[in-house]
Amino acid sequence: MPIKLADAKQLSQDKLTDAVIDEFARSPIINALPFDNTVKAQGGRSLTYVHNRVTTQPTAGSRALNSEYTPQETATTQVVTNLKVMGGAFEVDRVIARDEVQVVDHVTFQSEQKAKATVASFHDQMINGDSAIIATDFDGLDKVLTGTSTEVTPVANIDLSTTGAVTNTYRAFLYHLRKMVGKMSGAPTHILMNSDMYTAFQAISDIVPNITFTRNEMGDEVGRYGSAILVEMGDKPGSSDPIIGNAADGTTSLYAIRVGMDGFHGVSPDGTDLINIYAPDMNAPGAVKKGEVEIVAATVLKATKAAAVLRNIKVV
Repeated sequence: MPIKLADAKQLSQDKLTDAVIDEFARSPIINALPFDNTVKAQGGRSLTYVHNRVTTQPTAGSRALNSEYTPQETATTQVVTNLKVMGGAFEVDRVIARDEVQVVDHVTFQSEQKAKATVASFHDQMINGDSAIIATDFDGLDKVLTGTSTEVTPVANIDLSTTGAVTNTYRAFLYHLRKMVGKMSGAPTHILMNSDMYTAFQAISDIVPNITFTRNEMGDEVGRYGSAILVEMGDKPGSSDPIIGNAADGTTSLYAIRVGMDGFHGVSPDGTDLINIYAPDMNAPGAVKKGEVEIVAATVLKATKAAAVLRNIKVV
């Protein structure tokens, strides 16, 4: 049965674990994703998830009396996704952890910071992952969508790099955005972009009514295009390089996904708590204690039309 972050938090009885899960929950993507269990056909856990991706759609039509329908089968491609291990470790002196707590609880602080970095790593692989290049990564949307029917690339770039450009070309952008969404098998739940593209959406929201920005219960800004949540994907872990980058000519891409068990979702080992926190053992020998935050997971795209990408948008 799929598990979500909210389920993982309900199973937790530990304040440190709750604090770390809250950091993961700040990601609109990770918070929304259902994580399916990976199991072996003969029983037991597995780090491999095998599924069939729908690559062509079914057809139907009319027929004349005394004639047959033209047979057609929906084509699927078997995809094997290997779960990957993401996270990080930190060290803290037992004296600091025990006696320097007036300003900050160092174990909680370091755990939360490591959780933020792990979220960034997950986001990065979700977009840019390529297991053929980096064996410890899972395959991301950029690789999966390249060359598919839901990859939309305008011949000329759509210039949203200045206020004047936004005023002049926002209609062309919305046309191609709708064209991209129209290629999907259902309405997207999330649209993923970098900070420059997010700024362009904010500027367009001053002109059109169906792009809105509000605040959620955590005080974070939530942008929406219709019902789809706009997600600024942030930077790669430990750097200021955006996860969704800009090319040398200032163009970028944005991605749309439809989260669901028949669309885009996560996978994790069967029976796990999804997020693993290994707190430093202050009773063990040794002056310097190690803590770790870890997630074993990947994302899968069950149907090609459950995700799309719009390229060649000039934002810089």
